[in-house]
Amino acid sequence: MNTRLRCGVLMSVAIVAMALAPMAWAERGTTPQTIAGLGTVTFPTSAESDAAQTAFARGLLLLHLFEYPDADAAFQQAEKLDPGFAMAYWGEAMTYNHPVWNELDLAAGRATLRKLGTTEAAREARAPSAREEAYLATVNILYFGAGDKRQRDTRYCDAMRRLAAAYPHDNNVQLFYALALLGRGEGVRDVPTYLRAAAIARHIFKLNPQNPGAAHYWIHGMDDPQHAAGALVAARALSKIAPDAGHAQHMTSHIFMALGMWDDVVTANENATRVMYAHEKAAGKPQVRCFHYDEWLEYAYFQQGRQHDAENLLQACRRTGTAALRGMDKKQAAMFRDQFQWSLMQMRATAVVELHDWNGAAAQMRIDTSTLGGEAGWNDFAIGYAAAERGDAALAKTSLAALDKLAATTQPPNPDDPQQTGYLKILRDDLDGLLASKRSDDAHALDLVRAAAKRYDHMAFDFGPPAPVKPPHELLGELLLAAGKPAAACTEFETALKKAPNRTQSLLGLARAQAASHDTAAAAATYQRLVKIWHVADAGLPGLDEARRYLGRRSRG
Repeated sequence: MNTRLRCGVLMSVAIVAMALAPMAWAERGTTPQTIAGLGTVTFPTSAESDAAQTAFARGLLLLHLFEYPDADAAFQQAEKLDPGFAMAYWGEAMTYNHPVWNELDLAAGRATLRKLGTTEAAREARAPSAREEAYLATVNILYFGAGDKRQRDTRYCDAMRRLAAAYPHDNNVQLFYALALLGRGEGVRDVPTYLRAAAIARHIFKLNPQNPGAAHYWIHGMDDPQHAAGALVAARALSKIAPDAGHAQHMTSHIFMALGMWDDVVTANENATRVMYAHEKAAGKPQVRCFHYDEWLEYAYFQQGRQHDAENLLQACRRTGTAALRGMDKKQAAMFRDQFQWSLMQMRATAVVELHDWNGAAAQMRIDTSTLGGEAGWNDFAIGYAAAERGDAALAKTSLAALDKLAATTQPPNPDDPQQTGYLKILRDDLDGLLASKRSDDAHALDLVRAAAKRYDHMAFDFGPPAPVKPPHELLGELLLAAGKPAAACTEFETALKKAPNRTQSLLGLARAQAASHDTAAAAATYQRLVKIWHVADAGLPGLDEARRYLGRRSRG
């Protein structure tokens, strides 16, 4: 049976035939299975034992939670318990496809499916039902289909759409279709498609609110500022559905970040790191204070005004990552080093922009980015930004030249990061604009940063902290304010806040621009927002003292 027929009209015929004919195998998993700490799922399979079915259910929940290594281990356990269990191999293969992250391990997926059968026909023969055969057919497209990754992803998504239509009561196939939709953009948000995925996930959440995939994909479909409020229910639910999954704890912060709810972002990522470090300690792995959860945590600490905690986290990343490298063999170190250096670079760049300490530890930190390719641009920007602010024009120009070279040689599209070239050009123009302003060439400075802002406006929204580190509309607002144009500055800060709600540097700039425009009521309201956000800020935080002084003067006068 070819893929087109299997996923098309004849699939419906097969369903009817199965309903009329007696089963040759005992179907397990027909009732909800709860795995402590991970959620509840219903997924009937042909597993020969309850133990294999339970291992499969665990793997499925972990798969929905993007806990891919643990999901892989669970599916492999199911294979060992039942070597003929076709869906266990499907599950393992699925752990090597990360649609939202635009990642696919082609070799690992192919090797997994070949364990089940060396050819598509051989794998089909191992599936005892039309439903399981159809699941295998879809994953076969990802790993053995013709064309490049984008073409295979498109055909896979189309196959999942047909599979979802054929099995409308299979909640998990609906969720995997939603996930396939999220992957159609190859790492670049397409809002209408994302909203389709969110609608599917939201519907399944109503039917089975304990399936973590429903809340998870609902969040992913709406984690931009324009739509995030529509997924607050999912954000409040996911961490409770799967308390033993670090990614579930973190994922809630996608919505909180998009809405500027900094206390919630901090809580979510503190919980995520707590769960993650507990798992790593139990497995005897080093606990490295870097990577995705800690990057978001550092940024949120800065928004709360907790600069000391943010700086301590940056130094902990450097310290624990360096120690972990020393304890690895060459092969392990080669795999780990780039991840570590990239994360440290991102955290350092955030600290440079947020601290305004142009001679401090973050500004002076040296990071080897020689193997990072275009990603090294974020390091060049951080070095150049701090240098320009402290008056070291020579070093800033050297960093600008490095950014120029990267922007020229990193050609689109980068299959791993399709928007990377656009970001490099934004970083380059931001830095060039800052340098122009330092030499009092205001007109050129404004032109450069306006170009960066326009480019940023035309790029798809990326969830999380601002990818350019220093949002160009925010920098443009600061330059306009310094040039004595506070009304125009207000417009730029307000625009910046649409993409990064409650970002405190944009709010502080807005308050200053409103005050300079003599709009005292608006300035007071904005300063009051800052005071509220900074309720746990470090003592003596400069912006907080400024806000309190302004509010105090207004109340007296």
